[in-house]
Amino acid sequence: MPTIRPHHVVPAAYRPVLAHRPVRRLLAGLAVSYLGDGMSFVAVAWLALTLAPPASAGLWVGGTVAAYTLPGVAGALLLGRRLRRLPARRLVTADAALRALFLGLIPLTWATGQLTLPLYAALLAASSLLHAWGSAGTYTLLAELLPEDHRLAANTLVSSLTFAATIAGPALAGLLVTHLHPALVLGLDAASYLALAAAVLHTRPTRSAPPAPEPATTHGGARLLRTHPQLLGLLALTWLFNLLYGPVEVALPLHVTADLHATGTLLGAYWMLFGIGALLGGLTVGTLRRLPLWPTTLAIVLGWGLTLLPFAAHLPVAATIASFTLGGAIYGPFVPLSVTLLQQTAPPRHLATMLAARSAVLLTASPLGTALGGPLTTALGPADTLAASGLATVTLGTAAGVLLLTRRHRQPVRNREARPATRT
Repeated sequence: MPTIRPHHVVPAAYRPVLAHRPVRRLLAGLAVSYLGDGMSFVAVAWLALTLAPPASAGLWVGGTVAAYTLPGVAGALLLGRRLRRLPARRLVTADAALRALFLGLIPLTWATGQLTLPLYAALLAASSLLHAWGSAGTYTLLAELLPEDHRLAANTLVSSLTFAATIAGPALAGLLVTHLHPALVLGLDAASYLALAAAVLHTRPTRSAPPAPEPATTHGGARLLRTHPQLLGLLALTWLFNLLYGPVEVALPLHVTADLHATGTLLGAYWMLFGIGALLGGLTVGTLRRLPLWPTTLAIVLGWGLTLLPFAAHLPVAATIASFTLGGAIYGPFVPLSVTLLQQTAPPRHLATMLAARSAVLLTASPLGTALGGPLTTALGPADTLAASGLATVTLGTAAGVLLLTRRHRQPVRNREARPATRT
């Protein structure tokens, strides 16, 4: 029987990344923390339900979920002057330590009978204050550890770990909350961030970005992005893409319950297959080293929008499940591609600041899209809201493609006009 060796199983594009010991250690720490966050996806809301009175349970669930994410925007905007000069390793470690501290206080205060809803929301908010900087530090650290040719593969592995955690984390949390209190599950998430901090502390890049200028001469992340029109356009595209994705999270559950009169099992199947498709799609695209990043990014926007259109046609459930799974495979590579574009274009000394600004801006897109999903679903119905989201996304991708072609068509003309006339 032939022996299967690891290098025969792992695609060639990922072998240099996984052969790099510091990157391998970082990915292991991220995998543990992402699994913890996947469990918190269930535990945060579940603990709010156990603490809140029934009449206001919905408000507290929404408030605690927002507290676990949105303060990262404030942290990115208000703490930039202090944090943008820190090395990437310290940004990731600081975020992980803060997460571990305040999430760890939740099971402690619950065990002592002192956990109230306002205290719970405050602890969640404090734990998320540096999360935009932690995400920025992760991708900056990858850019410092690896040459440019290997960054797409590394970013894809990070994104794939996220999608894998969204599949495994909630399923594991569903089992744990039946035997453990949800506060204890959040304690496990705190422990997962301790594991990430330990991994990052032992990850030292052989080369690092040059130090940023003094804070007095350094622009904020938003101003830096405005000085790079291509990056500003990428951020605008990503923000609108995430905004238009938001209504899907509202309309799909209502489509399952109101239109199809089905149970949560079918909704779980939609999201599980979406996650599997995203995982496989991301890993596949990550193997393509010579990929044209901008055209591929626009193709993803168009393709994802097209996969939502069948919901309006009242096709059999199997058809919409297949389309949604395909949508996951198309959607999956978007984050690593957009991050790779930013890594390749941004000045190395400003990369962490720009990535933090990107994270802060994008944190507002999906919640706003989700908020718009309620009125849209009421006005159009669930299936038509899904299709409308898809049609708007196709329009976005088409408009962005036209702008990109126009810019590339004009660039040679500008270059020719800028050349001095030659004498004959």
